Amino acid sequence: MDTCRSLVVVHFWAPWAPQCAQMNDVMAELAKEHPQVSFVKLEAEAVPEVSEKYEISSVPTFLFFKNSQKVDRLDGAHAPELTKKVQRHASSGSFPPSGNEHPKEDLNLRLKKLTHAAPCMLFMKGTPQEPRCGFSKQMVEILNKHNIQFSSFDIFSDEEVRQGLKTYSSWPTYPQLYVSGELVGGLDIIKELEASEELDTICPKAPKLEERLKVLTNKASVMLFMKGNKQEAKCGFSKQILEILNSTGVEYETFDILEDEEVRQGLKAYSNWPTYPQLYVKGELVGGLDIVKELKENGELMPILKGEN
Repeated sequence: MDTCRSLVVVHFWAPWAPQCAQMNDVMAELAKEHPQVSFVKLEAEAVPEVSEKYEISSVPTFLFFKNSQKVDRLDGAHAPELTKKVQRHASSGSFPPSGNEHPKEDLNLRLKKLTHAAPCMLFMKGTPQEPRCGFSKQMVEILNKHNIQFSSFDIFSDEEVRQGLKTYSSWPTYPQLYVSGELVGGLDIIKELEASEELDTICPKAPKLEERLKVLTNKASVMLFMKGNKQEAKCGFSKQILEILNSTGVEYETFDILEDEEVRQGLKAYSNWPTYPQLYVKGELVGGLDIVKELKENGELMPILKGEN
């Protein structure tokens, strides 16, 4: 194998990981399309010293070498991304990009935009739903426990950002937490801030559930919390209450509690009313289907909906 001319793609894999088997199939297809590229498989756990040298912390991971130098990396089973990277590196000639300063400036601009993308930005391995390292998982748990509103960026999805941010912020590891574009620190610092009770003062809070429910119940002067929506009720009681409201000709808005479990459970406690549908006028609970039926029979429903009572 003539390494000085060709691109070498190394797949660090594990026999117990089904996603690795899928990516092996993808590599086999890519090998047919790019005969000039060498594809190599290495069982990550069988070569611990190599895995350690290249910071292989999860499988699958792909490293790209040109002229015996590492030029790129991809973490995770992202077939489209692997295909893109192979095409890009295979077609960009045999030399690593020249060291001109322009791309670096562009990268710094990009990192500035990313660190400012939300008031609180977490650069982590994986996503808040699926963290891919223990430190990132702990960081997400702390932020959620303190009800902190944050956006995240998966550094496994972009090797340029992963390496560039270490230099940009002079911080060599992940996760990294930024507030208003400024680096706060990694997991240890966040734990210290939590212990000294400073974390809550530094990071922006997500709106508390009670505030959110207050806003939702006041969203329109007549608000119906139901299963389904105006177009399609998803339970008999909701369907009946819609028919009653439609017969009055009064304008109203609906909220589908099946779409939001937090609201569905929270509203029961907030209004001290255990079932749905629930009808609100000007943020005040009127009641459920039985009460609405009763009000209609007594001729009291219209004045209440118009806010006259």
